[in-house]
Amino acid sequence: MLIQFYKYQGTGNDFVIIDNRTNFFPKEDTKLIERLCDRRFGIGADGLMLLENDPETDFKMVYYNSDGNQSTMCGNGGRCLVAFAKQLNVIGDTTSFNAVDGLHHASVDKDGIVSLQMIDVDGIKINPDYSFLNTGSPHHVQLVDDLEHYNVKENGAAIRYGELYGKAGSNINFVKKIDDSTFALRTYERGVEDETLACGTGATAAAIAMNATGQTDLTAINMNVEGGKLSVSFEKEGNKYVNVFLNGPAKFVFEGTIEI
Repeated sequence: MLIQFYKYQGTGNDFVIIDNRTNFFPKEDTKLIERLCDRRFGIGADGLMLLENDPETDFKMVYYNSDGNQSTMCGNGGRCLVAFAKQLNVIGDTTSFNAVDGLHHASVDKDGIVSLQMIDVDGIKINPDYSFLNTGSPHHVQLVDDLEHYNVKENGAAIRYGELYGKAGSNINFVKKIDDSTFALRTYERGVEDETLACGTGATAAAIAMNATGQTDLTAINMNVEGGKLSVSFEKEGNKYVNVFLNGPAKFVFEGTIEI
């Protein structure tokens, strides 16, 4: 079978996207999804997404990690899928859609910046050396001094597979403070099992964690990731973070067909 695919990227976080509104794609074929994401034997991507019909909203987002397994929420993936839906004329400049973690609202401005509302966040676990929170996906956040030369893959894997998070694991984020409004971020993503150039739920988690731990009092924070720049804004209600938005570019790269 020949399928049409589209490639998008958000600050270097790249995705294979398929229009599955006719439900033709073999969703349970883990090996196929893994092959499509393979950078040598397939198209190459950090993950694969299906755009599907949804009875309650404009569309449904179904996300798979590059290991072929369906996963938790992907922030940059969500932003790219919004841009794709606009390219297909499924939506206009604003939208609502359902994902694995529930309802999301988003908008696209004239410069192609996609603003995606993330879930509300509470129950942040703050420890002396790190924080842990869920922004649609689980995230470990810790400050490091020499982020530029830090071995993210080795140290991230050690925490991800360590006793702290057990079999389920966690995404691991390493952060350096630049100033009160700007932080640098590098992320080890589970499911990819490597450092990625960006992670949307990770940027969201890191921004909230920096506020929760007193590294900044600001509620609009710039996150410099390896693949570019994202920003996160939120409102604080006691210990709960609401109206959380992840903002950044989502760009079409190319489209093609592949035999499966």
